[in-house]
Amino acid sequence: MGPWLDSITGWLTANPSWLGVAIFVVACFECLAIAGLIVPGTVIMFAVAVLAGNGVLPLGETLLLGFAGGLLGDLISYFLGRRFHQKIRRLPGLRTHPEWIGHAEMYFQRYGIASLLVGRFIGPLRPMLPMVAGMFDMPFVRFVAVSLLAAAGWSIVYLLPGWATGAAIRLPLPEGFWPQAGTVGAGLIILLGVSIHSSVGGKRYATHLIAGLSLVMLLGLLIGWPYLAHFDQGLMTLVQEHRSAAADPFAVMITLLGEFRTQVAIAILLVGLLLVLRQWRQAVFALGTILGSALANTLIKWTAARARPEVLLDPLTSYSMPSGHSSGSFAIFMTLAILAGRGQPLRLRLAWLLVGSIPALSIAMSRVYLGVHWPTDVLAGAMLAFCLCATSLTLSEHKQPLQAMPTKVWWIILPSLAALYGFFALHALANAVLRYQY
Repeated sequence: MGPWLDSITGWLTANPSWLGVAIFVVACFECLAIAGLIVPGTVIMFAVAVLAGNGVLPLGETLLLGFAGGLLGDLISYFLGRRFHQKIRRLPGLRTHPEWIGHAEMYFQRYGIASLLVGRFIGPLRPMLPMVAGMFDMPFVRFVAVSLLAAAGWSIVYLLPGWATGAAIRLPLPEGFWPQAGTVGAGLIILLGVSIHSSVGGKRYATHLIAGLSLVMLLGLLIGWPYLAHFDQGLMTLVQEHRSAAADPFAVMITLLGEFRTQVAIAILLVGLLLVLRQWRQAVFALGTILGSALANTLIKWTAARARPEVLLDPLTSYSMPSGHSSGSFAIFMTLAILAGRGQPLRLRLAWLLVGSIPALSIAMSRVYLGVHWPTDVLAGAMLAFCLCATSLTLSEHKQPLQAMPTKVWWIILPSLAALYGFFALHALANAVLRYQY
């Protein structure tokens, strides 16, 4: 595939005006039934995203094109299933590989709407689930609502790393940036790799290991941040160069969703509902993660006493590391992701964690975008949440594993949390728009 990919990227480099079309088309094919299983879209998407980040396309336009292409692929797949129903099995490819659609059917019948959201991040399921949803006559409005959310998160996960890589290569970053970035990246890769390996192997000590590695990473950041100045300054330069007046109100809205009062309201609602619905051990797990992260964040922040970046005209006077927005958001969304994954296959559990990390990461990165936290601040906040989440899960499962919560419980919890987050989002957006108007 190397020469073929080189020829595509070479042609796009010589004809950058076609790069937007390429991102849209590749995203569409990656999410298109059958084609998404054949075309190596993930590799191509990363390659074209690197080219886009190299000064050809802004980040917002890149993500929007990927979102639109992925959504179109979903819609075509859905209408194929809706039009042909069981006759779809006669199509070339599915006749010789019935397992392609069989696995998607099994997941859709078992998990319903959740399969469309989580399956978006599982390669073999991504292009087939929308078609299966059409085959089973899922209401179109419901399908579109889920696909809009899934496509938005998917475009960020699949395009942002490549775009950021291209932008980092283009910018004149500090001389020590890449060695420091390599050190941080290696630590994250080790944490992720060991966590997945221990979970896949069904090791009883998996959560202990994840908690320990997260703690080591957190301690490394707390001790080593003075030696990661080039990494922090380089990423801050990269982010600040791509700020825009149009995006600022939305960044403010996102960051306000991670404020202390929002986190307190969400935590009280979540734990309260779990107690009312008699999910006792799940409530203890959620309370231990969220409250533990908040208390530890406050203690560590005063101990580290790190000054904030001087990007703002009037910088905040409170301490910077670790980011409370980051630790609190990751604690809440990782708690929900872990509870959602109980009783499900490993792939779906990992996909739930990925889905949960998207809103938490958005809130964390908004702090860097607005210039109120260094990148290592938000990374330390995430490591703190991972450590407390794994520790709380270990204690909650001391005698027996947490059981999957009944579907009726989720139908109460998720709409309630979504409504509360929606209220805070609308209030934050209104304040952000007024702030930037005046």
